[in-house]
Amino acid sequence: MKSWLFALALLAGAAARADSVDQLRDFAHNVKSARASFTQTVTSPDGKRKKESSGEFEFVRPNRFRFAYAKPFEQLIVADGRKVWLYDPDLNQVTVRPLSQALGATPAALLAGGALDQEFTLESLPAADGLQWVQATPRVQGGSIKWLRVGFDGSTLAALEIADAFGQRSLLRFSALQQNIALPESLFEFAPPKGADVIAQ
Repeated sequence: MKSWLFALALLAGAAARADSVDQLRDFAHNVKSARASFTQTVTSPDGKRKKESSGEFEFVRPNRFRFAYAKPFEQLIVADGRKVWLYDPDLNQVTVRPLSQALGATPAALLAGGALDQEFTLESLPAADGLQWVQATPRVQGGSIKWLRVGFDGSTLAALEIADAFGQRSLLRFSALQQNIALPESLFEFAPPKGADVIAQ
């Protein structure tokens, strides 16, 4: 009897891990827009230094998103479907890049892009911290991102962990997630403020 229970437990664990990849694919396919609050913790490669920030995140597929950091410093990242704008109010500086160059295998591409399996290799991970996890590894190696991990609480997006090529890790935790809601087009439009330095890359 115990061997049957053990076998069933193994099967259940394998099914849960397989389902986590399906959850990410379902999220990418079925969630056309979303809004959430987030907190972000960035940890240095040696694990000794941490920086925390928070803000709001919105997206509409395909390839329109907005990260509005509020604390400790304001910063705005907007993708309008053609370009990605990064605005630093303290410096009064805007950096702009073509979307095709800026997106690629990035967290924004994972959450708001339209080419999940084209950009990433997906692998289910064991549950941890009460979440089901999927690891997404960029198919094209050598970029700034080593891997990304997406955590789901049931069918709800709950966390995103990023490891970059330099060993730095960022963990974003989402709250108050709203899915498939109407978001105004103006959220994903950006015009450089008067007098701002604009740097095209």
